[in-house]
Amino acid sequence: MLSILMIEDDLELAEILSEFLEKHDVKVTNYDEPYTGMSALATHTYDLLLLDLTLPNLDGLEVCKRVAKQKNIPIIISSARSDLDDKVKALEYGADDYIPKPYDPQELLARIHSLLRRYNKKDAKNDQKDKDSIFRIDKESRDVYFKDKKIDLTRAEYEILTLLISKKGHVFSREAIAIESESINPESSNKSIDVIIGRLRAKIEDDPKKPQYIISVRGVGYKLEA
Repeated sequence: MLSILMIEDDLELAEILSEFLEKHDVKVTNYDEPYTGMSALATHTYDLLLLDLTLPNLDGLEVCKRVAKQKNIPIIISSARSDLDDKVKALEYGADDYIPKPYDPQELLARIHSLLRRYNKKDAKNDQKDKDSIFRIDKESRDVYFKDKKIDLTRAEYEILTLLISKKGHVFSREAIAIESESINPESSNKSIDVIIGRLRAKIEDDPKKPQYIISVRGVGYKLEA
């Protein structure tokens, strides 16, 4: 049975959807408050997030943005907000689909299965890539493995290394690294980035002074070769 987290403050709609989906082997856990829903997502495993946008205490767009950064989970926006800007922002922030209210629950069920099929295919491809790589990222636990051995990383080291891994061979400038890393001040000096790169090399390179994996590109930045 599929397990879905729903964050929806319209309790009548939540009950209707939950009853319908459970008849089709989809278990729904609903929270009408976004912070409570995000806490549940941090401690439990779900196959998909169904998210309303108009929520108390925190707008659904911000919820979408935060969840997409922290979790690799399919997200469907279910909202009565029809503004094009909301739809565009939701998709830019990490949503995979946007279904405007009102809708037939059968359409929602079809979208759920369609989205999960796409995710399963993508995960299968990623698994194959991981097998071919000496680096492996566990996004749930935020751990990185090098040659099947877990690397002890600070938050900044994790963010920089996973960024380099995400686009192997791509050269990232120091400025781009600072911008993409949440725990690093974008105004940080180049030297602070170099220090973190040095620490990473010490943890994965046989000879940090002659790196094989994290390569310096003179006058530009760094790239990962692996």
